[in-house]
Amino acid sequence: MASFVERVLILCKTYPSPSAKYAETSCVAGLTAGGKLVRLFPVPFRLVADEQQFRKWQWIDVRLEKSRDDHRPESHRIFVDTIVCDAEPMKAGKHGWPARMAVLAQQPVFTDFEAMEQARQAAGTTLALFKPARITSLEIKATKNADWTADERSKLLQMQQQNSLFDAEEDQRQVRLLEKIPFDFYYHCEYGPVDATKSVRVKLVDWEACALYRNARRQHGRHWEAPFRDKLERDLLSKDLMLLMGTIHRFPDQWLGVSLIYPPKPQPEDPSQSTFF
Repeated sequence: MASFVERVLILCKTYPSPSAKYAETSCVAGLTAGGKLVRLFPVPFRLVADEQQFRKWQWIDVRLEKSRDDHRPESHRIFVDTIVCDAEPMKAGKHGWPARMAVLAQQPVFTDFEAMEQARQAAGTTLALFKPARITSLEIKATKNADWTADERSKLLQMQQQNSLFDAEEDQRQVRLLEKIPFDFYYHCEYGPVDATKSVRVKLVDWEACALYRNARRQHGRHWEAPFRDKLERDLLSKDLMLLMGTIHRFPDQWLGVSLIYPPKPQPEDPSQSTFF
């Protein structure tokens, strides 16, 4: 299958998971310069050179190839050693967010979860923007295992056990074991008309949410939950929040919230500034 070079705006990095082949991998999603959502996998971030480490909202140029063992239309193999990053991610703020959203403007935004699932069944759509009418609550649920299983730990440690495969610079990185997030996070969302509201529970696997947990726990110890909820339940819900949704390869009808996109809410027009002709 022929490979090709593509320009991609990174919209999502999921929190890494143990991998037998790559020690740990993250699923990345983005938008091509031509306006198509793509899934890039696998990305073993601890094996990626520093200058090729990219961030959310950063454009990269990279060689891709349609995935051979993942038949979802958006899924592509990424040639990690070909990554060339723009100097900086697209800016946020008052002037930055409009530029970001202009890039996303051609993407359909689903306000009905069932319509999004119907698009998957009819057209194979497995990456989509979802904007529920309301997010009613954040659920925090302890995982079954607070730490990695023996098998997962073995996968994560394999990189240290194979030091001879890496050059001296890589050896100096002192690879650390990936931290297990001992909680799962879910948004409870409502969608549909007011007189026929439906609800859906969306698991959040976005790297930002996991990084927020780690930072809150590091700064506040056992009192981490209050600042964590303040960010996800108050701050983000005051924005014009939408979720980038993606399906699970092995369970194609299960959707996850793979990225949080939160521009400021549009400001209402000031009637005093209106001009009549």
